[in-house]
Amino acid sequence: MTTLSDLPFDIASLQAAYAAGLSPVAAIEEALARVAAADDPGIFLHLRPAADLAADAAALPPFDLVTFPLWGLPFAVKDNIDVAGCPTSAGCPAFAYDAAQDATVVARLRAAGAIPLGKTNLDQFATGLVGTRTPYPVPCNAIDSALVPGGSSSGSAVSVARGIVPFALGTDTAGSGRVPAALNNIVGLKPTLGALSATGVVPACRTLDTVSIFALTVEDAWAAFRAAAGYDPADAYSRAVPVPPLAAPPPALRIGVPDAATREFFGDTSREADFAAALDRLAGFGARIVEHDFTPFFEIAAMLYEGAWVAERMTVIEDLLRREPEALHAVTRRIIGAADSLSAADAFRGIYRLEDLKRQAAPLLDSVDLLAVPSIPTVCSLADIEADPVTPNARLGTYTNFVNLMDLCGIAVPTGMQDDGRPGSVTLLARAGQDSLAAAVGARLHRASADRAGATGHALPTVPEAGPAAMPGEVEIAVVGAHLSGMPLNHELTARGGRLLRAGRTAPAYRLFALRGGPPARPGLLRGKGRGRIRLEVWALPETAFGSFVAGVPAPLSIGTIDLDDGTAVKGFLVEADATEGAEDITPFGGWRDYTAALANAD
Repeated sequence: MTTLSDLPFDIASLQAAYAAGLSPVAAIEEALARVAAADDPGIFLHLRPAADLAADAAALPPFDLVTFPLWGLPFAVKDNIDVAGCPTSAGCPAFAYDAAQDATVVARLRAAGAIPLGKTNLDQFATGLVGTRTPYPVPCNAIDSALVPGGSSSGSAVSVARGIVPFALGTDTAGSGRVPAALNNIVGLKPTLGALSATGVVPACRTLDTVSIFALTVEDAWAAFRAAAGYDPADAYSRAVPVPPLAAPPPALRIGVPDAATREFFGDTSREADFAAALDRLAGFGARIVEHDFTPFFEIAAMLYEGAWVAERMTVIEDLLRREPEALHAVTRRIIGAADSLSAADAFRGIYRLEDLKRQAAPLLDSVDLLAVPSIPTVCSLADIEADPVTPNARLGTYTNFVNLMDLCGIAVPTGMQDDGRPGSVTLLARAGQDSLAAAVGARLHRASADRAGATGHALPTVPEAGPAAMPGEVEIAVVGAHLSGMPLNHELTARGGRLLRAGRTAPAYRLFALRGGPPARPGLLRGKGRGRIRLEVWALPETAFGSFVAGVPAPLSIGTIDLDDGTAVKGFLVEADATEGAEDITPFGGWRDYTAALANAD
């Protein structure tokens, strides 16, 4: 018999338990019990009082995953992100303050039904990739206690890997949402800059920061991302980014990778073999692997701790550094203090150099749909970082430091335990706004490569395979008549680069009519005063071709919004009500193809 302590704390398992009657109060109590069982004081810097957590759980509205998609789910929050009523320290006690209100991203997760459990440890002021630059106890790596936990979002990553919470918030400037994921065998989603609001987040580099999400699976990370994303007018760097349902990736992608001459693993043959195996799997999915010289990317990566961006870090802590320098961790103080040797002219030179390097890298990005890189080139032990606090940290950022400087999005996914007993991980990177493409490929790679969820001992939870959907740069459009595949006007879609995604039905609120006129004969779909579920096809059409397609739609047809029986809605063909007067109501046939087949059989 499965007990609550045996329950995998992924989203699907918790939601199934809630649907079967589990109380969210009991789930919160179990999360707190798992914190105690972990016996690791480095994970959480602050836990919310048990009474407050129980009150939040008891106050939840009735179970409704449509309105509250994260109902009852506990989550952890990196301690540079505000949670109302909790201290925010950014890993520095002298900096700490009590947050009066939630950061926008936390508020959105609460509105979706999630409950913040507490605040997690980090490299001080999010400056580091190792997780050891903290005045508090260092969190223990969930997979191998000899390794660093990864940073700067160390506590958040470990809390997920140990199954304490189904997802957690981190931040990512140089790789802080990806490196800890790689070292703890979990997923790390680094969104497009501005997709998640930074209101209520202590910055590291304001122009490069993003809140990130850790989870055991891509599906769970994406669910949290969808709930948290949205434009925030209070955040000057916020922007609207599409976050559609997770879909199957399109076929025949071109994936750019470092060529043999520019792959760097610092002698780590396990990580090198893992990356080669991941590329073989991607090729097996139908992807074309395109090798490129990654030198411009590495040169961009090297700039992150030079010039403009070190000075930007200084803007956050300058008052504290001048007033009380000993309050900072020694390594953090040395790194950010280097800004004192920089001038405004140095900052501008760095900005100009970045633009030059981005121009050099542009042809590579233009020639592929995605990039695939090792999440980390090698692991890093606590002994390594004790001997040298800087060099191993820098190595961990080899494939991460350039990403935000180039305004890319990405997701780190586990690729299974390697021959050295440590986790493998690969990161998929895409252009800004194409988060869904990276996640779609990442989900498929994760499930083809790994079978273990973090350090929980549980197998990866089974989830329904994502169906195909429009990708960034495409529009979904539903067709019900002459544009169906095999029908006379289907060429108007295929000639514009359209591709069939799926067959479906309307919600039970439509009627279908055979309109007068032609050729070709056409139906008209009318909303209201109907209970028919009309068969249709959903196609993906490039946004650049959508205008010319719509321009050719003749009256009395139009493009409107069609509700589908799966609860989603897409653009599609509707008809003006006047045109149905005297037209044959063919709703009982269930669709245009059925009707025309019946006519042909009658002849």
